[in-house]
Amino acid sequence: MIAFRSEGPVGWATLDRPEKLNALTRGFWGELVALLDRLEADPEIRVLVLHGAGRCFSVGGDIAGFGELTDAGDRRAYLREAIGAMEAVERFGKPTIAAVHGHALGGGCELTLVSDIVVADTTARFGTPEAMVGLVPGPGVARGLAHVNLHWMKYMIFTGETLDAEEARLAGLVNVVTPEGEHLVTAERLAERIAQRAPLALQVGKELLGDHAVGAWEHAIDGVSFLQCTEDFSEGIAAFEERRAPRFQGR
Repeated sequence: MIAFRSEGPVGWATLDRPEKLNALTRGFWGELVALLDRLEADPEIRVLVLHGAGRCFSVGGDIAGFGELTDAGDRRAYLREAIGAMEAVERFGKPTIAAVHGHALGGGCELTLVSDIVVADTTARFGTPEAMVGLVPGPGVARGLAHVNLHWMKYMIFTGETLDAEEARLAGLVNVVTPEGEHLVTAERLAERIAQRAPLALQVGKELLGDHAVGAWEHAIDGVSFLQCTEDFSEGIAAFEERRAPRFQGR
């Protein structure tokens, strides 16, 4: 579901499933890692911009696909694929920019958390609603506090409510807010500026700034794996599919 194009030193990766609001399938994560590996080895690409086709950036993981996970082992394997891809974005040796419009929820919001710079237009809405289906946002708890203070992160995780673009900027999720529809133009301008900088200096700087993440990803996998085996998670998925309020029991 990724459409890729390049313009000079800037690569453009489009989340391209607009009919499903760019909901992230299981296959998306492997596709993303393969793209990053290819671009890592391409000296012509200096910067990667991530953005969504259609009405939004991404509403997050394809919840319908969660019901297809067969057992605890399969669920943990899926988590390793998804969280591993998020970590790969963060460890990618070239700068990344998330250009956001519309909703960036769940895995979509977390994809912006692991990007280096976030540009959002005024339609952007950020949220981590995983608690509504009995989970926590794995990459959110692993990386959120690198960008957002503790109160904001707890607010997002506990309530599941969305932040508008300006609230997200104040919280530390967004660098630049643009007028509606100008997020891609602004991202292009920043990408072209970054592409003029010394690539090795940028790579080393990114590596040094990311060193504090060691160990956080594995803790996220363990925590979400536990929650995926609870009755509350099963109830959350059932409630979503049946379009009703979940009845969580704390077990």
